[in-house]
Amino acid sequence: MSNNTDNNMQETKPDIFDKIMHLPGLRVFEPLYKKYKEVLLYLFFGVLTTVVSIGSYALFNVAMGINELIANVISWVLAVLFAFFTNRIWVFAAPTKTVEEFMKQLVSFAGGRVLTLVIEEIILLVFITMLHFNSMLIKFIAQVVVIILNYVISKLLVFRKDKSEK
Repeated sequence: MSNNTDNNMQETKPDIFDKIMHLPGLRVFEPLYKKYKEVLLYLFFGVLTTVVSIGSYALFNVAMGINELIANVISWVLAVLFAFFTNRIWVFAAPTKTVEEFMKQLVSFAGGRVLTLVIEEIILLVFITMLHFNSMLIKFIAQVVVIILNYVISKLLVFRKDKSEK
């Protein structure tokens, strides 16, 4: 089969979110959903990733008293793993055929996230450690910055479609 045929078959097979949008009462939103599916799913999973990140940060920093920078790294690992799988399966629909392709995708995803981790750590260091702002408020603000940067990195570098796939 040609790539075109393969891609058309992939496009016509609805995922769980396509099926949900086809339910009575939600069909009215289906055209908007189809047009902005990638961004809407990224935002949906971005919110869930933020919940994983902030929730685990609160657990480690607030509940367990672990230093904010260490707690942030632990929450980062958990959030990155969650985000990688949800982004590759649903947001960017970027399956891989080999273990090598999967590992390349995972490493590039984590690499992009390391960059935003450094940015987030700097924000936490300056505003929490040095200026003594509220830990949870700054963590939330930092997450907004990180979500935007992560989308750009994922879209342009990690899960980009080859020109032949568009």
